[in-house]
Amino acid sequence: MATDAPPPSKADPRLPSTEQFVEVQESAEFAELRRSHRSFAFPLTVAFIAWYLLYVLLSNYAGDFMGTQVVGNINVALVLGLAQFLTTFLIAWWYSRYAAAKLDPKGEAIKSRLEGDA
Repeated sequence: MATDAPPPSKADPRLPSTEQFVEVQESAEFAELRRSHRSFAFPLTVAFIAWYLLYVLLSNYAGDFMGTQVVGNINVALVLGLAQFLTTFLIAWWYSRYAAAKLDPKGEAIKSRLEGDA
């Protein structure tokens, strides 16, 4: 299996100092990266947990509603249960796209500057 990558260096790479890490952590650029992540992840997390708890509460206290037949032997509980899986995958896909477009470039820029200074 041939690759175009150069062989690994024998010398240990220099790591940034603690002061450099702290400087980056306190920078406005890093704060913007954290804000971008939190403004996307926190609302979606709260929404999904609320959606999940709604499903659990409906399952416990609205048995007649959850037992309502939709088509054949498929009832509302089964449809909402499968929707839980669907929303999980949709959120993961959406976050992946968001991170690739918004978070990864900012993080990579911070990382390359930090490693370049080392």
